[in-house]
Amino acid sequence: MTEHSASLLPRERSEPAPGAVHVPDWLTLQEQVDLVAACRGWATGRVPMRSVVLPNGGRMSVKTVCLGWHWQPYRYSRTADDAGGAPVAPFPDSLTRLGQDAIAEAFGADDAAGYLPDAALINFYDAAAKMGMHQDREERVGAPVVSLSLGDSCLFRFGNTETRNRPWQDLQLQSGDLFVFGGASRFAYHGVRKTIAGTADPALGLRGRLNITLRVTGLPG
Repeated sequence: MTEHSASLLPRERSEPAPGAVHVPDWLTLQEQVDLVAACRGWATGRVPMRSVVLPNGGRMSVKTVCLGWHWQPYRYSRTADDAGGAPVAPFPDSLTRLGQDAIAEAFGADDAAGYLPDAALINFYDAAAKMGMHQDREERVGAPVVSLSLGDSCLFRFGNTETRNRPWQDLQLQSGDLFVFGGASRFAYHGVRKTIAGTADPALGLRGRLNITLRVTGLPG
């Protein structure tokens, strides 16, 4: 995955915090096209993509479909209890391999072999969607989270592990970018400030942004 999308000035790999790694243009254009097609299939499967309702009654502006384990605030289950009750789709081997490749890219091959993600959240952002600062903490282990961006760019805010407030860093995540956070940054607060409409490559045939996050739940079975 060394092919880079065309740009005037190549963007550099960065580590915004200990254990957090941003690799621009990690996915080739063809890999992005294939993942967009796969996401469309998952979004129209037996568990539909839906807007998550929060415990306070609010509704998230992103739409989500899950693989392996179904996420809803603040737990995982094998059935989509808030979306019709159907069994969640299995976690595909292709995403296991992609997750391991991502960990190898971020941290080295020695860390990749034992990385076995078993849950994926596929989030769709339209032009108005955003996500507030939050921690990914429903998992029972501290394995890294792998995040892949497809389609429109976004302004991504990566914060600290103690509070939703400063210090934080704002990064622009573009289609094909990889972002991994583990180690000291595994439970850092993070969010999406805005989606930048019209920035996707037309070859993707996508209006909006797709974000695929791979996680290790630590749950049995």
